[in-house]
Amino acid sequence: MSLLKIIFWTLYRIWFYILMAIPIVVMFPFLFISILSEKWYPYFFVMARIWAKFILFGMGFYIKLEKEEELIEGKSYMFVANHTSMTDIMLMLSVVKNPFVFVGKMELAKIPLFGFFYKRTCILVDRNSSKSRMAVYERAQNRINQGLSICIFPEGGVPDDESVLLDEFKDGAFRLSLEHQLSIVPITFGDNKKRFSYTFFSGSPGLMRVKIHKFFETTAQVTEQKKTIKEAVRTVILNQLQDFEK
Repeated sequence: MSLLKIIFWTLYRIWFYILMAIPIVVMFPFLFISILSEKWYPYFFVMARIWAKFILFGMGFYIKLEKEEELIEGKSYMFVANHTSMTDIMLMLSVVKNPFVFVGKMELAKIPLFGFFYKRTCILVDRNSSKSRMAVYERAQNRINQGLSICIFPEGGVPDDESVLLDEFKDGAFRLSLEHQLSIVPITFGDNKKRFSYTFFSGSPGLMRVKIHKFFETTAQVTEQKKTIKEAVRTVILNQLQDFEK
């Protein structure tokens, strides 16, 4: 590994966190006001989308989006996507206009500035605690009742082995979808691992391909079919990832 590459990747990582902080600092008073009441979350979501697009643009990423089906404004969905990078959060916010709430791991709440708002607006889960996992369902129900959508990365985290194209899916997103009859929206992120993975000395500006697949309807489904629909959604995303790699 050349010295120039090491310097570039180090500065590139530092620049990412600077970009994360700038919009938060600039919009802090408005962001803070928007989290004082849950009913004001849609205003927070608009600012979160500005924050996300600012970061992606500043990192030199450009998005190519393909849709097989259009979202209906005002309808609640369950968004699920493959998870390989911190930029997955920004990319999801950039391509989805319907206000949604992330279900995410507690560890991200430790990030300065970002974590302050993350833990106050997202549904946090400690994956090692069954009590915490159960509490997710109650909080998600409250958000759905408010007309919001839910976003879960069903792999349950980023695989330590980056050669894994798509890890096995956890049940949570599909259980919630079936219980609340939410349409499941599979989304494939094709390039986030290449653009900005969790490996420190890696990444570069460039293309981020996104495909929003045809929705899986759950109205007539029953909880016992959770495994079937989970595997069907995973297959759709996996096949698209394989196509992207060709």
